[in-house]
Amino acid sequence: MRTKGNISNFSIRLPEELLARLNHLAEVTHRPKSYYIVEAIKEHLEEMEDYYLAAERLADRNAEYLTSEEAAKYLEL
Repeated sequence: MRTKGNISNFSIRLPEELLARLNHLAEVTHRPKSYYIVEAIKEHLEEMEDYYLAAERLADRNAEYLTSEEAAKYLEL
């Protein structure tokens, strides 16, 4: 991995079909492939972090839970 400032370079292996789709998108939008790769990682990384945080909290036997009614009241819905 090479680093330049706050940006790091690394390589990945992509299935040919996925690479073709990425190349096509970059070509028709005149944006670099790296733009779409970074955007996809940012979006899915946040989803995955949320998922694992929720799973961790569900596994906590000492956690307190709200009913849907309690949650609605708490959120003033």
